[in-house]
Amino acid sequence: MPDPSPRHEIAHLGHVELLTPEPEKSLDFFVRVLGLTENGTDGDSVYLRTWDDYEHHSLKLTAAKTSGVGRTALRASSEDALKRRVAALEERGLGVGWVDGDTGIGPTYLFRDPDGHELELYWETERYAPPGHLRPALKNQAQAYPGRGVGVRRLDHVNYLAKEAEANGRFVCDALGGRVTEQIRLDSGVISGQWTHFAQKSYDLVYTNDRTGSSGRLHHIAFATDTREDILRAADIALDNGVHIETGPHKHAIQQTFFLYVYEPGGNRVELCNPTGRLIFAPDWEPVTWTEAERAKGQAWGLKTIESFHTHGTPPVA
Repeated sequence: MPDPSPRHEIAHLGHVELLTPEPEKSLDFFVRVLGLTENGTDGDSVYLRTWDDYEHHSLKLTAAKTSGVGRTALRASSEDALKRRVAALEERGLGVGWVDGDTGIGPTYLFRDPDGHELELYWETERYAPPGHLRPALKNQAQAYPGRGVGVRRLDHVNYLAKEAEANGRFVCDALGGRVTEQIRLDSGVISGQWTHFAQKSYDLVYTNDRTGSSGRLHHIAFATDTREDILRAADIALDNGVHIETGPHKHAIQQTFFLYVYEPGGNRVELCNPTGRLIFAPDWEPVTWTEAERAKGQAWGLKTIESFHTHGTPPVA
């Protein structure tokens, strides 16, 4: 039988590893300010989870000499789907190999995107079993609402910086079965940014061109809040806790996401977002392309894009 379409063979973004040179301060930020819950440690790493992610953890916070992104984990939709995506990765020469699964997940296949970012695929997973004080009243909820800080609901997406956004977006589509939902095309014809998704959520992995010409860097990770009003409250919480607010609250034109961007103590950019329930159901969706002139207008309600949004990435480069 012919190999089935790769569409939907990746179920969702599982978790992401963030590197920080300020592990204690970063941990305080994610637990006390954003409201994540600690769920174990391993060496220099702490596992953290949002209250509505069903797996063991949403974020792996690892002490390191510098900031940046470690591995990003994607869960396959089945064991057979995992095997097929591994074969596709090996065919493209970007596979690293099978490794023992991290805490909370089973056998894992490690690979890299064309830009060098590390990602991993897995199928077997450990569903979170909350202790008594975190047991929710409703059995269809993973964990009781923590009532602490911003109280982010789930890990939403990862935005990478890359030498060539289009080459990486094409890789996500061809090898992993993703699909481009929106993109930016400059007057030169260069695609400077692509937003890709795996299921109905409008984006999971994003690639934007790195102005420094570097490879393997991070633009931001994003956590979704329950409501748009939570973003406004998050700005006050950040202000009260001395957290650097880069831009927002405001609304993106691309994807229509309500946003707030802050820097965590390790220097990594973190977006707090509310995607306003935008889902994509069309099986024949065509990418929405934004021109350079349209992007020059700024965000949805006219806020100009701050310069640091184009220049700050982690780890820092000269």
